[in-house]
Amino acid sequence: MATWHNWARTESAAPRRFETPGSTDDLARVVVRASEQGEHVKAVGAGHSFTGAAVTDGTLISLDRMSGLVAVEPSATGARVTVRAGTRLRGLGDLLWAQGLAVPNLGDIDVQSVAGAISTGTHGTGATFRGLTAAVCGATIVLADGRIVDCSPEHEPDLFEAARLGLGALGVLATVTLDCVPAFRLRAEEAPSSLRTTLDVLDELRSGVDHFEFYWFPHTDGVLIKRNIRLPGEAPVQPVGRVRTLLDDELLSNGAFALLQQVGTRVPATIPALNRVASRALSPRTFVDRSYRVFASTRRVRFREMEYALPAEHLPAVLREIDAWLQRTDVRVGFPVEVRFAQGDDVWLSTAQGRDTAYVAVHQYHRRDHTPYFDGVEPILRAAQGRPHWGKLHSLTADALRELYPRFDDFLAVRDRVDPHRTFTNPYLRRVLGE
Repeated sequence: MATWHNWARTESAAPRRFETPGSTDDLARVVVRASEQGEHVKAVGAGHSFTGAAVTDGTLISLDRMSGLVAVEPSATGARVTVRAGTRLRGLGDLLWAQGLAVPNLGDIDVQSVAGAISTGTHGTGATFRGLTAAVCGATIVLADGRIVDCSPEHEPDLFEAARLGLGALGVLATVTLDCVPAFRLRAEEAPSSLRTTLDVLDELRSGVDHFEFYWFPHTDGVLIKRNIRLPGEAPVQPVGRVRTLLDDELLSNGAFALLQQVGTRVPATIPALNRVASRALSPRTFVDRSYRVFASTRRVRFREMEYALPAEHLPAVLREIDAWLQRTDVRVGFPVEVRFAQGDDVWLSTAQGRDTAYVAVHQYHRRDHTPYFDGVEPILRAAQGRPHWGKLHSLTADALRELYPRFDDFLAVRDRVDPHRTFTNPYLRRVLGE
């Protein structure tokens, strides 16, 4: 097949075979054939990981044909919904809404497949809400020998705990069961502010609303804060007007933002002034829509990203140190720093495992070298007990990651049991999990 590239164009692969199974049985046959021939196997969804998680020289499996609802089972909190693993998050929102349901929390990009999102630890924001992996309550996974295994807290519990965030290291997910809640809307309140003010009242901001996040424009004191308040599913919609949508979402987030990045790439010295223009161009707005439509936004400007999860109490000092580092160097950054929050969870390899968490995501335009920026910021994030996002760029290896995750060796023990011959390994996994 032709060379495969991920969305960010940071990774590519030239697999020997490209397969598109349409059922769990088809998927098992593909895995068995590749395993018997000694080929490595990887599955790919939207290719939205910035890492080489899906890279292989053997069989690359697309789950795009394995999409849609399988079952809906009422529960005390809403329903347990089983979906095929290739279902895209954007489509999942529509499917659930038709059932009067929603996922409790989502990230800000919805192009990923369900399997890809949970396998790399996609999260959202909300000081009292956990990430998507914590909503997983069951899964069906195809192992290297072709076995189709249903796992849950009651059946194959260790495999379930590992597979909730499995990095594609254990097998290929066929279905995922999610704990869903009744459908809800979000009232979104967005407004400009300053970094100094935001950090001074951070505890109040992040605990005083359901979902809080903010974007800081480097080389300035400007930030955009976003507050999302949960409303009943039957609450009336208050959409953003068409003109305002064009101004904010197209010009400021995509069209004009791309132009600013292009100018900054040609003349980096202009970036601080361009960031001031961008931050001042923002104005308050409020709207109400379905939860999954508010959580996610369209991103058409290509970038590179590194994100670390920190104990929430370390965030103010970390951002001030990043600001001071930028002032000491000639590194210029045209992308906002994104800050989000999550409640601690119990998922073995979750970046929020065991602690309430603040996420700091740094970005660089894809036509600019990201390494000086990321290399400068990463030690600051690591010194604050940071854990890198599994689907985004970082430099850590298995030895360093073991120190950050109390259940790291438990995960490796499950991997040794279900994939002893490393059918599902690749260079990325050898770096972050070891041989």
